Amino acid sequence: MDVSPLRASRDFRLLLGSAAITMFGSFITLVAVPYQMKELTGSYVAVGLVSVAEFVPMVVCGLWGGAIADSMDRRKIIISTEIGLCLAALMLMVNALLPNPQVWVLYVVGALTAGLYSVRGPSEQAVINQVLKLDQMGAAFAIQGLVRSAGGVAGPALGGLIVVSFGVAPSYGINVLTFLVSLVLLFRVAPMARRAAVTQPASLASLVEGVRYAVRRPDLMGTYVVDIAAMFFAMSNALYPFMAEQFGGEHEQIALGLLYASAGIGSVLASVTSGWTAHVHRHGLAVIVAALLWGAAVAVASVMPNIWLMIVFLTLAGGADMISGIFRGTIWNQTIPDEYRGRLAGIELLSYSTGPMLGNARASAMAELGGTRFSLGAGGLLCMGGVLAMAATLPKFRRYDARTDEHAEAQRVARATA
Repeated sequence: MDVSPLRASRDFRLLLGSAAITMFGSFITLVAVPYQMKELTGSYVAVGLVSVAEFVPMVVCGLWGGAIADSMDRRKIIISTEIGLCLAALMLMVNALLPNPQVWVLYVVGALTAGLYSVRGPSEQAVINQVLKLDQMGAAFAIQGLVRSAGGVAGPALGGLIVVSFGVAPSYGINVLTFLVSLVLLFRVAPMARRAAVTQPASLASLVEGVRYAVRRPDLMGTYVVDIAAMFFAMSNALYPFMAEQFGGEHEQIALGLLYASAGIGSVLASVTSGWTAHVHRHGLAVIVAALLWGAAVAVASVMPNIWLMIVFLTLAGGADMISGIFRGTIWNQTIPDEYRGRLAGIELLSYSTGPMLGNARASAMAELGGTRFSLGAGGLLCMGGVLAMAATLPKFRRYDARTDEHAEAQRVARATA
C-alpha cells in the first residue's frame, strides 16, 4: 500500500484515527441492533424494517449534509454530529438496560443515527481534500478503506461474542466509549481555513445545483447507480442473525460474528494488496467487473453446504466490493472540483448507503417468502443482472479513462496552478 498520506499530514492521521475508533464501536452496534430486534420480535420483517426506518433521514440528511459541507466549517460539522451519535448510543444502552426494552426505540434511534451519520459523512470525506494533495487521493481512499474494513472485522467479530454471551447493553456501552475517545482526537485537528471556493450558503438552490452537476456527468452517475443496483439486490446483512441460528449450531455466536465480519475480512485483503489498482486507468469498467464479482460470490454462498463455506464466499464478496469502492473513490476524488466536493460527497453517501439499507429490506422480504438461502441466492443473481443493465445504459461510464478524461485533467491543472 501507498502510505504517504499518513506521513504527509498530521490532521489526516487524527481524522483517520477518529474514524477508526468510531467505526469499531459502531460495527459492534451493527450486530447488536438486529440481534436485539430478532430476540424481541423473532421476525425477519421487523429486522429488515430497521433499515427502512433509517432510509428517509439518510436521504434527506445526506443531501443537506453535502450542502452544508460546501458552505460551513467541515471540522465543526464532524465534531457536532459525533456528539449527537454518542448521545444516540447512550439511548440504546439505557433502553437495553430496561426490564422491558422497547422495540420503537430501536427504530427511532436507528433513524436518528442514520441522519447524523449522513450529515457527517460528506464533511468527513470532503475534508480529506483540504488536508492532502490531489495525487494522494487514491492512496488515502485505500487507507480509509483498510481502516473501515479492519473495523468491519474486529467490531462484528467481537460484537458477536459480546452480544450472544453478555447481552446487547455492553455492546452499546462500548460504542459510547469509542465516541468519547474519537471526540478527543477530533478536537486536536487544526481548524480549517475558509475555502475560497465557497460562494453561497447552504440552501435548496445550492443542493439542486450539486445534483445537476452530478447528472451532467455520466461517469459520476455510473458510480452511483451501479453501486446502488449491486447493493440493493445482493446486500443481505439482515439475514445474518437467522443464518447463524439456523446453520451455526453450537457455534452460533462465532458464526454470527464471522458473518458480519466477512465483508470486512475481504475488504482488508483487497486493501492491503491494492497497489495494483494504481496501474488501472479504465476505472468505470473496473467498477462494473468488481460489482459483478460481488453478486456472483453472494449467489455461490447461498448453495454452500455449511455456514463456514458461506462465510468464505461472503468474504470474497467483501473483497470485490472493496475493489469497486477504490475505483469509485478514485473517480470522485480526482475529478470533482472542491466547490462541489461536499454536495457530491452527500450524493456519494446516498449511493453507498441507500443500496444496503433497501437491500436489507429486500433480503428480509424474500427470506419471509422463501427462506434465507433463497433470498441470498436470488439476490446475487439479480445483482449481476442489474449491474449489467446499468452498465449497458451508460457507455461513457464504461469507457471512462483517467488518462484522457477532461474532468480529471482539469483538476490536475487546477491543483498545479493553485
